[in-house]
Amino acid sequence: MRPDMSPLVLVAVCLLGVCAVPHVEETKTQERLFLSSLGLNGRHRPTGSHQLRRSVPPALWRMFQRSEKIQAQEVINCRVTEYGVRGNIIRYVQDQGELVSAGRSSCQACVQKHLFFNMSVLQDVELLSLAQIEIKLHWKPCRPADLLQQPQPLSLSLYKVIRPTLTGANPQANRRLLVSQSVQLQPESTSITIDLTLLAENWRKPGRNYGLVLELLPLSAEPMELLLFQPGNSFPFEPAFLPPLIQASLMVVSLNPHQCHSRQKRSAVRLPVMRSNVCKPRSLYIDFRDVGWQDWIIAPQGYMANYCHGECPFPLSERLNGTNHAMLQTLVHSLDPHGTPQPCCVPIRLSPISMLYYDNNDNVVLRHYQDMVVDECGCR
Repeated sequence: MRPDMSPLVLVAVCLLGVCAVPHVEETKTQERLFLSSLGLNGRHRPTGSHQLRRSVPPALWRMFQRSEKIQAQEVINCRVTEYGVRGNIIRYVQDQGELVSAGRSSCQACVQKHLFFNMSVLQDVELLSLAQIEIKLHWKPCRPADLLQQPQPLSLSLYKVIRPTLTGANPQANRRLLVSQSVQLQPESTSITIDLTLLAENWRKPGRNYGLVLELLPLSAEPMELLLFQPGNSFPFEPAFLPPLIQASLMVVSLNPHQCHSRQKRSAVRLPVMRSNVCKPRSLYIDFRDVGWQDWIIAPQGYMANYCHGECPFPLSERLNGTNHAMLQTLVHSLDPHGTPQPCCVPIRLSPISMLYYDNNDNVVLRHYQDMVVDECGCR
């Protein structure tokens, strides 16, 4: 094998029935075609360092672990049972917005943050099933004695931005209120989840995504106490109230219909023990480090892909899963071995795997990929 040849590409080529090793200049093309068959535009190259990347949301870890456990019992129906919707791709899209400075804020006694989620990470073919924004407020009291007091009441308002605001114009005129509610700040994180499916679908259209504005206003503190901590403000004395740290992400469930078809998930497949060189599945473990994909694939680190290899001799036995055409071809081959080749040993039953990875925007994605594991071979 040439040193710059991707092992996974070679496996993909073999599974497609191409016996010759492609030239070096064709390697990248083969890899791109293989990634395209998985619904990827190309090899992901995350921009952030390993230290700066966001951690995997616990809910996504649980879904990945569950998908690994249920593969012995369930039939794929492209549903995300945790949310009761159809889908085979789950993304946690990062917020790319920033705090609104005091000079630009329409509310001098509150904290405002612009939230922006890049919906172009979804492919055109994907059908959006669900989009939920998760807002986490991390609050730390100024004084230890505050831990003994009642939770801090806070007014939370979420606005949709309908158009950009020109310099000097009133920002409120370009916003529409989506939800307003009261939350109680406590030393542990406070989490709020809001369904934004219809809005997120609209964001996929060109020129429609101007983001959101999140507004926080304390209900018990004096307005000046929060005003001190508007971005860019600083005062020499300690206030009685510190605004919380705001973290937001958009959980998006989508369905790629081209990668969704009913097929039984793999059970603990035991490769048949045959000493002869007949067509059968052979063990093949693909380590993503060998492929050079360990920088963006979170889990699994590798998987048993297997492959088909062996002869299809005459007469074809029932265990070789031959078609009528293959049986006739072996008969003709036995009469004219130079003029007619044997049937090929190919996969006839494959099963999926689930992968957890970072995309090029460092969003965490859970995706279920069809036809990744060879379970059974046959002569065709």
